[in-house]
Amino acid sequence: ISQFPDSVSSGINAEYGSDKTIGGGEDAINTFFSETGAGKHVPRAVFLALEPTVVDEVRTGTYRALFLPEQRITGKEDAANYYARGHYTGGKEIVDLCLDRVRKL
Repeated sequence: ISQFPDSVSSGINAEYGSDKTIGGGEDAINTFFSETGAGKHVPRAVFLALEPTVVDEVRTGTYRALFLPEQRITGKEDAANYYARGHYTGGKEIVDLCLDRVRKL
């Protein structure tokens, strides 16, 4: 996860250019980023994990200011690689929240 912002940034710059006027202007950057009310561009991404420590890398990492707190959704415990446990218990508790966040992107 810690390499995600670097790879996305370099991919976007390669495809669209770092200048907003290259590759479609403002619409090009809005494909991958949303602009907040304060004019900050944040990635259109939702980080979801049943285990909180997985998303802590993003929460405490170098690029923590890049992602909004509501884009990081975690459960209370890991499903321990057991599908039914993740689907019917921990996942069931946060599925509505996740779908809501994705719709807002």
